[in-house]
Amino acid sequence: MNDETLAAGLENRYAKYARLQFDWPQPRVLRVTMSNGKMNSADEKMHGELGMVWRDIDSDPGVSAVILTGAGKAFSAGGDFAMMERIIDDHDTRIRNWKEARDIVYNVINCSKPIVSAIRGPAVGAGLACGLLADVSIATKTARIIDGHTKLGLAAGDHAAMVWPLLCGMAKAKYYLLLCDELLGEEAERIGVVSMCCEDDELDAKAIEVAGRLAAGPPSAIRWTKYALNNWLRQAGPTFDASLALEFMGFTGPEVKEGLAALVEKRPPAFQLDCPL
Repeated sequence: MNDETLAAGLENRYAKYARLQFDWPQPRVLRVTMSNGKMNSADEKMHGELGMVWRDIDSDPGVSAVILTGAGKAFSAGGDFAMMERIIDDHDTRIRNWKEARDIVYNVINCSKPIVSAIRGPAVGAGLACGLLADVSIATKTARIIDGHTKLGLAAGDHAAMVWPLLCGMAKAKYYLLLCDELLGEEAERIGVVSMCCEDDELDAKAIEVAGRLAAGPPSAIRWTKYALNNWLRQAGPTFDASLALEFMGFTGPEVKEGLAALVEKRPPAFQLDCPL
């Protein structure tokens, strides 16, 4: 496929995306870059696009492998505060975001093309979900992986209950998901949360190398292998569905309001410790 054909494909198929940027670092390797301000926070636009893009990539005959990364020094800093306030306050927004969150996870899993994530800086929220569900995840040694759901007052629902126990075992998964401790890239590789880590200045080249090898390999064999392996994740679908439902139930309660207020006001949260559960 020549450069003109690739450019035309980008212009037509991906023109609708506002928060995702696209380029071809190698033939048949599409790089998707999350781009939204300094920290690439997932506002409502990006959240929706991260659910849609994998279907477009899956149906794109010019793509054999994908790289997902973030613009600048951040991978993705999680959902922005304005979006979370609207999810709390508005039923329709809450339902739409529930569907998008479900689409993000299942569309990454069901995308036939192999996905390589290149993670540097903070990795939180919807971007982190895509990054850790990728087929090969590469993080810099100083990347900061954080699942901050319980700190915000929500169940860890956007991907973590499905995949973290498979990646690093239940003991480590519970530790990081219940306490929201920061996980640096080097430790993430050691415990199996990411496939590999490298120095920051090596990240982009390493991602291109791995994606290039995948793109040059036998496409049917690679895609069938991905499909079969991802049946482990599909088996965990009920766990994910339950966690996502509980997360969005939490958006209707008092804990997330206090957690979000504490983040906005940059203070420790004061959660009500009495609980009917």
